[in-house]
Amino acid sequence: MTYVVRRIVTFHYTLRDPQGRMLDTSAGGDPIRYLEGAGQIIDGLDEALRGVAAGVRAQVQVPAAKAYGEHDPQQVQRVLRSLLPVEGELNPGDQFQVGSDQFSPVVTVVSVEGADVLLDGNHPLAGVDLTFEVELLAAREATADELAHGHAHAEDGKCG
Repeated sequence: MTYVVRRIVTFHYTLRDPQGRMLDTSAGGDPIRYLEGAGQIIDGLDEALRGVAAGVRAQVQVPAAKAYGEHDPQQVQRVLRSLLPVEGELNPGDQFQVGSDQFSPVVTVVSVEGADVLLDGNHPLAGVDLTFEVELLAAREATADELAHGHAHAEDGKCG
């Protein structure tokens, strides 16, 4: 079934891993504002918040498949260190963009083994079930311009 985008939703969140450790939060910062169904937040959270009223606080469990996907072993590859676009020492956990284009993928160093580096192209949260604690601050019908542009506009109606 196709979901028809209708609302602009504004919320604060705290993101936790399966052990309950906080991974990220919008508390103390700007809330998230998005157009429902437009792919601007992870699918599982978008689906869970559809139709939820402003003022509601909820805990949302998002399985890995509906978050950043399952861990794909094919995204882990061994590469010659000399081929990498990074100067200096590399250590496990380091991340870098593999190309100069702003849309080039980011990889994580898994290990450095002599002249080889094992790289993981999966999102760092791939394979992780996530828990979001959310507070919906506002939910309103999207304007025709927002629907046409595919994103929320500023409160003054301006695109940006």
